Amino acid sequence: MVKPVSAEPSAVIRSRRETYRHGDLRRALIDAGVALAREGGPDAVVLREATRRAGVAPNAAYRHFASHHALFDAVRTHALGALAQAIEREWAKALKVRGAVARARALLRAVGTGYLGFAQAETGLFRTAFVFGEHDVQVPPDPARTAAMGLNPFELLGAALDAMVAAGALPAERRPGAEYLAWSAVHGMALLIIDGPLRAAPAAARRALAERLLVMVENGL
Repeated sequence: MVKPVSAEPSAVIRSRRETYRHGDLRRALIDAGVALAREGGPDAVVLREATRRAGVAPNAAYRHFASHHALFDAVRTHALGALAQAIEREWAKALKVRGAVARARALLRAVGTGYLGFAQAETGLFRTAFVFGEHDVQVPPDPARTAAMGLNPFELLGAALDAMVAAGALPAERRPGAEYLAWSAVHGMALLIIDGPLRAAPAAARRALAERLLVMVENGL
C-alpha cells in the first residue's frame, strides 16, 4: 500500500515562499551564510550552498546579492557585530569596577577578554570577521558591525584606550596608534590559540596565558 505523501514539505515550501515574498529572502540567505561561516570559516561561505539551505533556486539570490563577494561581506558584517556583542558583555562587567583608574584598566581588559573568548567560542565567525581584502578599519561606520553601544570592535578598543587616558592610566602622548599595538598582541594570541601551538594546551593554561598577555598590554602601552 502506498503511503500518503505528507503535506508538511509543501506547507514548508509555501511558508518559505510567502515569507520571501515579503522581503525576508535576504535575511534567510545571510542566516545561511552565517551558519556556513560558523561551521567552516570564510571558505565555507558559498552563495550556491546558501541558496540551497534557504530552499530557493540560485538565481533568486541575485536579487539581493549580485555576487559571492556581496553575500560574504554581509556575513562578515554579521561576524563583526557578533564580536562587538561579545566584547560588550565583558564591558558591562568592567563598568561595575569602582575607581576611575581601576575601571579604565578593567575596560581595556574587557575588550581583550571578549575578543579572545569569541575567537575560541565562535572560531568560524572569528576567522570570517578578519578576512580583510579591501576592507580595513578606515571604512565608513556601519551600524550592522556594532552592538548596543553602536561601536564596532576596533572602536570599542579605542573607547577603552580613551578611558585609560581620561583616568590618567595612559599618558596622552602615548595614545596615538595604541589600538594597533594592543590589537596586534591580542590577535596574535587568538591565532596561537585557535590555529597554533596553543590549540592543544589545557583550557586553564590558555586562560592563564591570556590573562598575562592582557596585563602585559595594559602595562606596556
